[in-house]
Amino acid sequence: MSISRRFVLKGMALGSSVSLAAGIPIGALADAIATSTGTGPDLMLLVNVTAAEPAFLQGAMAAGSTRLQVQRVSQDLDLDFILALEHRMRVGALRIIGLLDDASATLVVDMARSAGARVQWLGQHSVAPGFAHHRLLTTDSVGGCARQFGDELQAAGAGFSLYEERLSNTMTPRQLSGPSRRGDQSAQWAATLGYLLASPGPHTSTMVPDVPAASVTVTGRFVSFSIEA
Repeated sequence: MSISRRFVLKGMALGSSVSLAAGIPIGALADAIATSTGTGPDLMLLVNVTAAEPAFLQGAMAAGSTRLQVQRVSQDLDLDFILALEHRMRVGALRIIGLLDDASATLVVDMARSAGARVQWLGQHSVAPGFAHHRLLTTDSVGGCARQFGDELQAAGAGFSLYEERLSNTMTPRQLSGPSRRGDQSAQWAATLGYLLASPGPHTSTMVPDVPAASVTVTGRFVSFSIEA
């Protein structure tokens, strides 16, 4: 299943303590809102149990959020999870970032639209040994992440191509590419992406966690997103 620009324009409403859980029921999600004492929105991270998960999670945790909730999502989404996530989106005061398979991500994005949430970033990532293709659809609020993402991939020596299209203005699509210079960097992109989406804003290269070359091989197709409810 592929997420296209046509789907995004039709289906999304665009706008401006780490706790590990196998599932968060509706009641627990509501209680978390009622007892939260922080000043910013909660940050929920959605991941499949794949080779990309540890790197993406490592990057997000390095961003330093104290309000991060990690939700591991089965590729066979059950009704309890769907209802709980939709309820949590409607409650509000929540940012959701994730790296999922195509089908799961499509469902999450569609739920965001139904709940009136704002989808700020949507990325398609096709990763093979030694090279990765990244196609990004962004809004102004997180557009800087795409530029930093490309810069970090170049600095890491990863083989990649990147295409960014901004949906909220007339910016010319951005294209960037680089050859592989440091062996297998197939996991570095996931760590970098997790860090940038968890803390959008200016960063230096030393802040992004480094995944040693060939420490883990990540291949396949993934979809990343950032949603604000």
